[in-house]
Amino acid sequence: METALLDTIPVNSNATPEARELLQYLARCSGTSILTGQHTQTNPMEEYQYIHEVTGHYPKVVGFEMLSYSGNINWEDASEACLTEVRENQHTMETALALATQKDVILTICFHWFSPMGGRDKAFYTEHTDFDPTKILQEGSAEEAAFYRDLKSIGEELRKFAEAGIPILWRPFHEVEGTWFWWGSKGGEVAAKLYRKMYHYFVDELALNNLLWVWSAPTKEAYPGDEYVDVIGWDIYLPEKKATDYASYYEELRANTTTHKVAALTEVGYDPDVALLARSHVPWAYYMTWSKEFCLGEQYNTKEELRALYGSEYAIKN
Repeated sequence: METALLDTIPVNSNATPEARELLQYLARCSGTSILTGQHTQTNPMEEYQYIHEVTGHYPKVVGFEMLSYSGNINWEDASEACLTEVRENQHTMETALALATQKDVILTICFHWFSPMGGRDKAFYTEHTDFDPTKILQEGSAEEAAFYRDLKSIGEELRKFAEAGIPILWRPFHEVEGTWFWWGSKGGEVAAKLYRKMYHYFVDELALNNLLWVWSAPTKEAYPGDEYVDVIGWDIYLPEKKATDYASYYEELRANTTTHKVAALTEVGYDPDVALLARSHVPWAYYMTWSKEFCLGEQYNTKEELRALYGSEYAIKN
């Protein structure tokens, strides 16, 4: 498969040298190899350790979650499952910072953001909040103020990585091809406006120049524009297991977004088949398997498959 000429200069003109180097590295990997990736959202990083126990290697890209850093968690009206998830995620940015300081890893961070106002239980889900994201776009509204309040505290966490010279693949407002998260509840165009609003605040106001901006949604109407995106991606959970290099998804993602940005499998349930990738060279820069049962145990990816993936010369790992 022919690889398009990829942008290797970050959209933020003030991007740090480390962020610039990371984007160039991702572009070089695209079509010649794939970076192994694993999401983890607890301090023990069970998935990260499990992969090492099974394969003798560690993933190159490690995903972290900021849900517990949301500014509006309704502790009094939350299920035990919600409270457990929040507690397990507390202080993970300290874990991520320590890992990136000690190991040669690439960090990607997402944010299952509890709605800035209202909501109960897991209020990042639309079904658990009546928060209207369109009101964030109304200048001077209470919703806009809550939006910036939360972003200020998130920015303070991300600044710690900037001060340590650590670049981050920052992946906000994901999966807006559907309406299951509040930021996508009013459609992809609204979500893209929220993304651009966050971009300008983080870049222009907070000068968080260590971020590479990752957009993971495959629909045309949602794409924020090439001037706001460094990496395009798609969160893909196949209905059933099959050996795949996700080539058809790559073509659809490109057709609906852009042809010249680095592309990634930003979340998967089933790992890509590395033998197929080594033959097809579909230019995914990296994949990231989701956490918990998607990695641990053999419900989705078997130990034999993990060893084959991490043992392949086509796969980059630690």
